[in-house]
Amino acid sequence: MYHERGIRQADIATALNISQAKVSRLLKRAFELGIVRTTVMVAPGVHTALEDELQARYGLLDAVVVDVADDDDESAVFSAIGAAAASYLEATLSGNDRIGISSWSQTLLAMVDRMRPFATRGATEVVQLLGGIGVPDVQHQAQRLAGDLARVLAAEAVYVQAPGLVADRTIRDALLQDAALNEVTRRWRELTMAIVGIGSIEPSDLLAVSGNAFPADDRGRLLERGAVGDICHHVFTVDGTDVTGDIGERIIAIPVEDYRAIPRRIGIAGGQRKHEPILGALAGGWVNVLITDLLTAQALVGGDGGVRPEQAATPRATASA
Repeated sequence: MYHERGIRQADIATALNISQAKVSRLLKRAFELGIVRTTVMVAPGVHTALEDELQARYGLLDAVVVDVADDDDESAVFSAIGAAAASYLEATLSGNDRIGISSWSQTLLAMVDRMRPFATRGATEVVQLLGGIGVPDVQHQAQRLAGDLARVLAAEAVYVQAPGLVADRTIRDALLQDAALNEVTRRWRELTMAIVGIGSIEPSDLLAVSGNAFPADDRGRLLERGAVGDICHHVFTVDGTDVTGDIGERIIAIPVEDYRAIPRRIGIAGGQRKHEPILGALAGGWVNVLITDLLTAQALVGGDGGVRPEQAATPRATASA
């Protein structure tokens, strides 16, 4: 009467001429005896067990895995991950977060394009983590990334009015003396959340044409050190070790120590060429929330042998400067 026909407990008590308390006790007893059982059917496209395994294996605060098809191209993967990231932010933002966001990420652009304006404030500010000035034809993409996210969250946008990569340390130090950049560096130390793409050593199309990609000779030296990926131009190996080295003297980005102090660091990336960069980001503790695609997630837990998860079974607490 209760479970199959949907009759209320009070009406069952009247029909059977027993007390409502007895109806409740009998229903509870039916569960204890196994007469009534609860079965949860996982909806298609939901990968709860895989997300739980990612969290346990890499010590993550959270993981989101989105469906993709084996034959999806990189653009389709970006779109799927971007949509998942948009939904994740809409569900988890508190309204008081101070958000840092990396520049020059196609996946993050896909995320912002799929976000709807919040009915109430979603965050207090959105701060660029990496220099956002580049070749004029694509510079608007970096500015739009921070600006549009701030708009949908009803937050203040804070830009880094400098390139992400400069010719030498002297130029970088001179730029960092600017009052506006001093204000940005102060705000970096107050962030509660970072939203970052995870780059590979070979730059994305957007980064390559921006003028902020590492030159070929720098990439060669990084590859000799075993580099596989980067976050905000901080470069790491597959086990998460920071190997940026002297190149770090030419980048204008949030310092490693300030970045690692951010409580929630959300990495949004996927696709075949990002398997090892994502593994390095997880192994080194560069991100503690991951939003990725199904095929990448399966590779990260050893489902297809695509990466070497045994090198990252325990996240590194720190990485060398």
